Amino acid sequence: MIKCLVWDLDNTLWDGTLLEDEQVEFAEAVRDVVRALDSRGILQSVASKNDHDLAWRKLEELGVAEYFVVPRIGWGRKSDSVKAIADQLKFALDTIAFVDDQPAERAEVAYHHPAVRCYSAEDVLTLTGLPEFSPATVTVDSARRRQMYQANMRREQEQAAFTGPDEDFLRSLDLVIRIGRAGDEEITRVEELTLRTSQMNATGVHYPDSVLRSLIDDPRHEVLTATMSDRFGPHGAVGVLLLEKHPSVWNLKLLATSCRVVSFGAGSVILNWISDQAARAGVHLVADFRRTERNRMMEVAYRFAGYETSSCACVAEVSRDGRDDIELLHLVPARQAPPSTMTLTAPDLAAGPLTAAH
Repeated sequence: MIKCLVWDLDNTLWDGTLLEDEQVEFAEAVRDVVRALDSRGILQSVASKNDHDLAWRKLEELGVAEYFVVPRIGWGRKSDSVKAIADQLKFALDTIAFVDDQPAERAEVAYHHPAVRCYSAEDVLTLTGLPEFSPATVTVDSARRRQMYQANMRREQEQAAFTGPDEDFLRSLDLVIRIGRAGDEEITRVEELTLRTSQMNATGVHYPDSVLRSLIDDPRHEVLTATMSDRFGPHGAVGVLLLEKHPSVWNLKLLATSCRVVSFGAGSVILNWISDQAARAGVHLVADFRRTERNRMMEVAYRFAGYETSSCACVAEVSRDGRDDIELLHLVPARQAPPSTMTLTAPDLAAGPLTAAH
């Protein structure tokens, strides 16, 4: 799926060349495409060779400036602009699309970044009908994804200006993380997060909607989602956990967290919470891990939390579901102090379905 579409401006987003005639024409059908992609949770940006101030004023005048995040408007190579946009959004290049009327510009981007999908300006009105721009479901989070990214940019700006320790800045955000059992409404958010998250996905395994719904009704399993908010607004769904309970061990079959909240320590908070819950329940923890090309950060997070390869007898209770590529990482859990930089609200898995706040 495409996560971000990068637009050229002249003779692509609008008809005409701005530096030659400021009265460019902007078709309503193109505006509809911009709005439709935004409503599906697909971010949009700009890579244009243009005068920045003049082009941005024109986007504001046309009423569409708000739809474009981290725009690159200047005189550099389009391939450099596309790479900078992907890096700033923390997106892999194979989730980026680029649309431009000039074959030479498309070729230049494709040469330097073969994973980026390039489209001609003639394709603009057909983009919303293409499968790569058509997510199967549109969740609450996806419909407001642009606003969440824009809020995150404001956080980053404030952090850059903050002069104290990082922990003081995090406390100043009034962060709240909520872990809860997934219901019907949350399942699509769970599936979407497993599809979109690659760097912080412990196995890279996608659990489809039907499987997740069946696990909700299985008393041996816990399907959990984590959401986060702060004084800038909601971060949306930032984590998903799939836990299978055995008599002496809990198997963490899936942990995926959004890259957007790595710097806030959300992954560590979730791992500490599950460790505390298991310690209270008197069971060990075994986490499934499968190396992929992009999830090295997830292995580091597990190792830092104390998970290691072990021959503990409890591992025999855990099934790899026929997958030889799954590594089982073991932890003897210990009680954990509540997080110092945020408020955590979560269910008490050791006691049952009651909700307790830390």
